[in-house]
Amino acid sequence: MNPAPSSQSILPLADARAAIDAGGRFPAQPLLHLDALWIQIAGTLCNLECTHCFVSSGPGNRRHDLMTRADVADRVAEALPHGVREFYFTGGEPFLHPELLEILADTLESGPCTVLTNGTLFTAGRLAALRALTDRARYTLEIRVSLDGDREETHDAIRGPGSFARTLDGLRACAAYGLLPIVTVTRLDDAPGFADRLVERLREAGLARPRLKVIPLFRLGRETRRTHSYADAETLEDLPAEAFDPSRLQCSGCRAVTNRGVYVCPLLVDEPGGRMSDRLADALGPFTLRHGACFTCHVTGMTCANG
Repeated sequence: MNPAPSSQSILPLADARAAIDAGGRFPAQPLLHLDALWIQIAGTLCNLECTHCFVSSGPGNRRHDLMTRADVADRVAEALPHGVREFYFTGGEPFLHPELLEILADTLESGPCTVLTNGTLFTAGRLAALRALTDRARYTLEIRVSLDGDREETHDAIRGPGSFARTLDGLRACAAYGLLPIVTVTRLDDAPGFADRLVERLREAGLARPRLKVIPLFRLGRETRRTHSYADAETLEDLPAEAFDPSRLQCSGCRAVTNRGVYVCPLLVDEPGGRMSDRLADALGPFTLRHGACFTCHVTGMTCANG
């Protein structure tokens, strides 16, 4: 069933620029098109407790709880009439969800799906089931595995002792089942040659065709205790209108859902003001970019999506 009409609407780019030019101290990012839905299927429940986690996920953490199979089906049905073309499943750790495979099978009837995981919970049975899903699904299924750096000491300092070896094992197992995982790595420093070294390390580990996505560090959640939060200067306040491109940021084309509602993006599900509404139909309006994470996205042109 289509969602009820909303008082908010997706703006054409020309109208969006006019709205921003008339704004206040912070840019107001319009939703130009709703392409992607992020589904925090595992809430904040995770088997690891990473020191840079922007939603502070961990064992026993139910601040955002698991979404049921029915919850996800309802959100997918709600999203499709708005033009959503792809779905991202995150957490927490999605492979802690007891119905993940069934939910993926449901959603793959409607669009491409990506699962973001730490790669430590793969079993032969799960990988065989994922392989079977990719073989019969109408749309593509991607697996994204998080890795922090090209060395054990770097990764394990973030994710816990032994996690680097377990993640490499998981990546090799994915590749053995023909799943060609995307390796997502957080850039923890600006050392030159970082990506090249990591690709070479992945090849040495047995991945013949590494696929790599590098994302910046966000000073949210647990990262604020590991290092520090955003500085006062890291803001989009008083950004000149001519310096802001409303088609550049991910939040021009996505929304995120948890069991607690609809949020502007997966980064801000724990930030004040990140929650927009109960329904997608009521989350189509502009979002004021007053968060430190908005500064990072604007400066780097970063997207959480696969591109």
